[in-house]
Amino acid sequence: MALFDWMAEATGPVLRGQGVLLRPPRPSDYAEWAELRGGSRDYLQPWEPAWAEDDLTKAAFRRRLSVYTREMELGTAWPLFIFDPEEERLMGAITLSNIRRGVAETGTLGYWVGQPYAGQGVGTTSVRAILGFAFGALKLHRVEAACVPTNHASRRVLEKAGFRHEGLARAYLKINGAWADHLLFGVIRDEFVPGPIVSSSYLRDSL
Repeated sequence: MALFDWMAEATGPVLRGQGVLLRPPRPSDYAEWAELRGGSRDYLQPWEPAWAEDDLTKAAFRRRLSVYTREMELGTAWPLFIFDPEEERLMGAITLSNIRRGVAETGTLGYWVGQPYAGQGVGTTSVRAILGFAFGALKLHRVEAACVPTNHASRRVLEKAGFRHEGLARAYLKINGAWADHLLFGVIRDEFVPGPIVSSSYLRDSL
């Protein structure tokens, strides 16, 4: 069962999985975020929407934080950064977004892992940690995800984390400047088996 306590650095959940720590981004994360994103650009860009010209600037990062704060206040999205809990290194980011309540009780999952940490299980453990939060504290019924058919690494992450392949959506999202087909995945609460080390706390003050 998730445990909640109170700390005073940011707003939102802090999730601990096996070898990862997930928490809301802070203004002080900018330099490390920009370095990791910039250094991983060629690795990430084929699977993401086209980057804006000012994407890695401090002003753009501040705008992101403003949007993130509003989303968390509304409960429509939970954007978290992924860290190595031992060395406190930023390794990527994961977001549970587009949360729909009522008859749906569903959210959409997206994530990225910097190139230096690819292939080390970071994505899988982070996905499992946020699923524990989605099906635990948030009490969602279902989480959805999608990936480009040629993104084999992302598909492996989803399948290892418990998602099932459910179909193909044609021209689903505009990726790297072009409309791209996506494989659709889903996992429901009754199917999810929590990982061996998943806990959470909650940070209450503003970003």
